[in-house]
Amino acid sequence: MRKNFILCICVVLCGSWSMLAQDSSPAAGGSSAPADPFKALHFRFLGPIGNRASAIVGEPGNPPVIYVGAASGGIFKTSNGGTTWQPIFDDQDVSAIGALAIAPSRHEVVWAGTGEPWLIRPDHAMGDGIYKSTDAGRTWKKMGLELTGHIARVVVDPGNPDVVYACAVGQAYRPQRERGIFKTTDGGRTWNQVLFVNENTGCSELSMDAHDSNTLFAGMWQVDIKTWKLNSGGTGGGVYVSHDAGQNWKKLSGNGLPPADEPVGKTAVQVAPSNPQRVYALIEQKTPTLYRSDDGGNNWAIVNQSHILAERAPYYTRFGVSPDNENLLYFMSVSYSVSRDGGETLAHDMPDPSGDNHDVWIDPQNPRRVLVASDQGGHISLGGAKTWYHAVLPISQMYHVAVDNQVPYYVYGNRQDGPSYMGPSNNLMGGGGVLFEGGIRAGDWRSMGGCESGFGIPDPQEPNIVWSGCYDGQLDRTDMRTGQSRSVMVWPDAAYGWAPADVKYRWHWTFPIAISPHDHNTVYVGSQFVHMTTDGGQSWKVISPDLTLNDKSHQQNSGGLANDNLMTFDGATLYAIAESPVQKGLIWAGTNDGQVQVTRDGGQHWTNVTRNIPNLPPWGTVFNIEPSHFDAGTAYITVDLEQVGNYDPFVFKTSDYGQSWRAIAAGIPKSVSSFVHCVREDPARKGMLYLGTDNALYVSWNDGGSWTRLRSNLPPAPVYWLEIQPHFHDLVIATYGRGFWVLDDLTTLRNWDSAQSKNAVLLPVRPAYRFRSRQDGLASDPNSAVLGENPPYGADINFYLKQAPKQIELSILGPNNEIVRTLKPAPKPTGDREVDDYDKLIYGEGLKAQAGLNRVWWDLRYEPLTTVKLRVSPPGEPWVRAASAGYRPLIMWTSLAFPPRVVPGKYTVKLTVDGESFTQPLEVLADPHTLGSAQDTEAEVSFLRALVKELDEAAKMINDLEWVRLEAEQRHARASDLAQNGNAADDLEQRATTAEEKLLDVHLTGRVEDSFRHPMDLYGRMMAVLANLGATGADLPPTSQQVEVNREFQQRLSEARQAYQEVMQSAGKSTGGM
Repeated sequence: MRKNFILCICVVLCGSWSMLAQDSSPAAGGSSAPADPFKALHFRFLGPIGNRASAIVGEPGNPPVIYVGAASGGIFKTSNGGTTWQPIFDDQDVSAIGALAIAPSRHEVVWAGTGEPWLIRPDHAMGDGIYKSTDAGRTWKKMGLELTGHIARVVVDPGNPDVVYACAVGQAYRPQRERGIFKTTDGGRTWNQVLFVNENTGCSELSMDAHDSNTLFAGMWQVDIKTWKLNSGGTGGGVYVSHDAGQNWKKLSGNGLPPADEPVGKTAVQVAPSNPQRVYALIEQKTPTLYRSDDGGNNWAIVNQSHILAERAPYYTRFGVSPDNENLLYFMSVSYSVSRDGGETLAHDMPDPSGDNHDVWIDPQNPRRVLVASDQGGHISLGGAKTWYHAVLPISQMYHVAVDNQVPYYVYGNRQDGPSYMGPSNNLMGGGGVLFEGGIRAGDWRSMGGCESGFGIPDPQEPNIVWSGCYDGQLDRTDMRTGQSRSVMVWPDAAYGWAPADVKYRWHWTFPIAISPHDHNTVYVGSQFVHMTTDGGQSWKVISPDLTLNDKSHQQNSGGLANDNLMTFDGATLYAIAESPVQKGLIWAGTNDGQVQVTRDGGQHWTNVTRNIPNLPPWGTVFNIEPSHFDAGTAYITVDLEQVGNYDPFVFKTSDYGQSWRAIAAGIPKSVSSFVHCVREDPARKGMLYLGTDNALYVSWNDGGSWTRLRSNLPPAPVYWLEIQPHFHDLVIATYGRGFWVLDDLTTLRNWDSAQSKNAVLLPVRPAYRFRSRQDGLASDPNSAVLGENPPYGADINFYLKQAPKQIELSILGPNNEIVRTLKPAPKPTGDREVDDYDKLIYGEGLKAQAGLNRVWWDLRYEPLTTVKLRVSPPGEPWVRAASAGYRPLIMWTSLAFPPRVVPGKYTVKLTVDGESFTQPLEVLADPHTLGSAQDTEAEVSFLRALVKELDEAAKMINDLEWVRLEAEQRHARASDLAQNGNAADDLEQRATTAEEKLLDVHLTGRVEDSFRHPMDLYGRMMAVLANLGATGADLPPTSQQVEVNREFQQRLSEARQAYQEVMQSAGKSTGGM
């Protein structure tokens, strides 16, 4: 019933709904361009369901309030216990969250330390410091520590919210001073480094004595990461203690702990809140070891040694101690473990919240409330960790994106800690309607083979065939029609645990896959060699020598204290392969040790062109190569040097097959997030480029001579990959932290630079599909945080204004130059809430016009229906009154009803700005999935337009009769008229009511289910036919029964017209020619 209630509110209110959708922007009135000239360009989130959460905290004693920090997707907050979530950090320039803390004495004070601390892959977004909110997350301010890289813990003094400690791992990619523990005593205005061990040792955990805030225990971690190796462990790590609020620190060694000169790895430490004498330390050694002290840290004993505690220590090593039980511990690792005896034994008798668990928070005021952050999101337990609620957030880490050529098209990619995914760019749910509970649902996404890493690419001619990769060189070829997947690995010899130097082929975690643009049967993949198949993976051929530097020192075991060889740090591998779309056999290859190679004869001969690249530091990762769509000798490359401690952007172009290069990254702001991932050339405009950095998307109109950030509503997550869908001209974005996004219709950006020289420009209009809504039975949850956004229905119309106009009008003209639809600004607010809400339903946001770029969507429908305005109370219901504007909306039970869509064909868009007109052609395309012919569609539209004409006539008659009834009622109420005209007024009012009853149920009070009290009226029945055929039709002519029913409607309308004319003549009113 709820759905019908929502729909029926706009039956007649929305009968005149403005067929206009516009992205939010300031109203007309200003004269200068906005700070963000591209604010009107709206990025759409598609999905899929998200995953990696790195930090979690709840408001103590208040279960509804929870904050979740994503590994590279910002911060989300719920105020209703997890029913709904909102992103609250997207206006910052960083998305990687390492730690969250709420001030115990002031819960509106929230701290966020940035930079994920769970380091096991090279793909970890870095932070840029620490942030503070004083209004429970509504606004944030950066409070410094910009170079700390990854903050693992923030601790706030329980008695003073201005005293805060930040536990910083550091950037991890280079030696630096900014590792260790930092303290502020003035709320973050200034910081002092209170513990520094050495340039390779940072802080991985910090715990404060709940009874004495001067006592702190720290876990320190010596770690160094390079492209080819993670080295965890050293003599700088271990347990440290301070008893004077951080002024002085002592490393604890011996007395049961490892000796001072023994290398140890990542360390976690906790003081039991209920007993400060009980202290635990979990230390990465050859086998993860749990130590316990029962005398405040003076003496220690090993209580447990098990890989379960931290199977891959750099990625885990965290646990929590219950606030009311010193013996109850929760361990976060691949699986979730509980100890009830002070760590001596581990129990697995309660459900695991997820796999790959990271952070844990236990409510100090209610220990049965436990929160966990894992690689699948946030998890909430209110029953002592015996049951869990899974909070699914839109924080998926996508490595790449590919698109197919279906209509609408699908997107493809592999998600970290999840499967591969393919899903629609538009699932056509609610197509053309308003207030439909549409959107791209979790159920619209399907796995397509492969796994959590690498590429997923559809065959360009057979999109049901998908190639998808995984670590260890795993490669699947999946037929999406049958769902069957075939392994077609180049060399199916598992290399898990082996040093790269000791295996036949070296495969990166995200090894490259490319399909030839000249022959869809030719597929390339890369190890240290380029491999090629032309028979669907049945056989493979090596077509290159080793294209890397083959430095054996970069091919040794990774991990440090404990080997960890899962291809995440394999050095000397290929990272990028691309074949020129202009010249067959011209293939580029890039490596993760900084090499760029090219062949012009299909792999027979290769040339290393790396030395021709100016000022390129060594050991970078050639992240992507973009061969030009226009010139065979032109290509663009991006080189990522983050993993060797250089965060500058490196983007280069060659126009002579790599013989010479020039840098084209000038203007990208320098920061710890400015290193680049992907460059893409616009296939429709030479020299127009798109660029993704670790926190932003940029565009260049001059071949990289300068860059402009495209922000709008795009969150600051790493932009890993870009694709341009050529048919729809959409830019599709893979973010490593916030899933897939789409910027609809690049036509606007392609013409942006030339438009700015003019006062007003109507930009070219992309052809628009006349899609019909699909029904598939899958439910859509409008509260879901991972609900993707379909594009607004219809044609997007874009125009540029140098300044806000005084007058503006936008018209759609038909094939014979007739006006099909006119879009105007919405009426100015009256101050009457009921009327203003009503007008908003009718006109939407209206045609807004601001200085800069404007985008309006026309939903391909004709002019809106005439609205019904009720001005008198229903008979016997004097408590139902009109609003202050003099009328009330008509609400009744039926479905949504809108004017019909125009038929496919050629139309003209006309923009008039302060008397000057501009036009652009617009083609409306038929839905390729439609069941009907062009003649069928024309028959349906003709029928619906005739029905709308009848409804408009009925609405006018109702409105006129409402005025007659109101005036008669007013005359009857005036004492001076009562004696002379009372009977006449009564008679006219009764006849007007009787005439109106032939059209409308006059007893409706504004409650939707009033429609069940009396028989449905003529107007409502006509609206129901329009709704059924217009909203859920299938481009087929009306049925014989629909035609017959409408004939009856016409007869009854004729009878109503006669009664209406008699009343109007008696009242001395014109009938407007009816």
